[in-house]
Amino acid sequence: MKLNIRNWSFLPEETSASVGLPKKGEKEQQEAIEHIDEIQNEIDRLNEQDNEEILKVEQKYNKLRQPFFQKRSELISKILNLGVTTFGNHLQVSALLGKENEETLHYLTRVEVTEFEDIKSGYRVDFYFDENPYFENKVLSKEFHLNESGNPSSKSTEIKWKSGKDVTKRLSQMQNKASRKRQHEAPESFLTWFTDHSDAGADDLGEDIKDDIWPNPLQYYLVPHMDDEEGEDDNEEEEEGLEDTDEEGDEDEGEEDDDEGQEGEEDERDD
Repeated sequence: MKLNIRNWSFLPEETSASVGLPKKGEKEQQEAIEHIDEIQNEIDRLNEQDNEEILKVEQKYNKLRQPFFQKRSELISKILNLGVTTFGNHLQVSALLGKENEETLHYLTRVEVTEFEDIKSGYRVDFYFDENPYFENKVLSKEFHLNESGNPSSKSTEIKWKSGKDVTKRLSQMQNKASRKRQHEAPESFLTWFTDHSDAGADDLGEDIKDDIWPNPLQYYLVPHMDDEEGEDDNEEEEEGLEDTDEEGDEDEGEEDDDEGQEGEEDERDD
């Protein structure tokens, strides 16, 4: 953004007069401001170029990662309950896992995130399910994108519930404008989030899945096992510490016994 600063004055006239600033000094400062503005425009141009180059690099490596993502997804689908366990171990996502959601997510086999060609324009999250007693869908997708006005927007697959299995019906009375905003701020459940499109620009859960879980789901799946290993290490360190303390105590007791023995011998000599 280029600023029109030709008529700017660095100091107000009364301030210049009050400090006795020479006209020449004021002119030099004005010229300095104009030069700074020119340099800033060059910096802004480089920043824009930098962003374009970064976007190209991200697009390049996104394509290179795809075969590995595909292979990883195939392996993930072989691990029982990896999806629901991963979500349950993520602090923000786990807050939305009520009893009904956990039951449906036990049939989740894998999650995939696809960023659009122009990464800044949006992404899609695909949830793959085995045959289950709740809905007919094999894949549920939620997409985040920029609409025609350039504002964040979202849309999702319609869930085809089996008869009497719609676990979101108990929340239907809350689906009015006032409550929808409150629901977005504190979603009632994972499936409520999935069908909520009231404020896509503030959808933290979608970002958590894309930026936290998707890059490395295994780190969340293994959290309890890692905690157990750390606990075992801590216990071993504590036991070693106790052993060292006991050994030091035995040495101290031995030294005290020696001192007492020496004192006794000296008393006998005196007698």
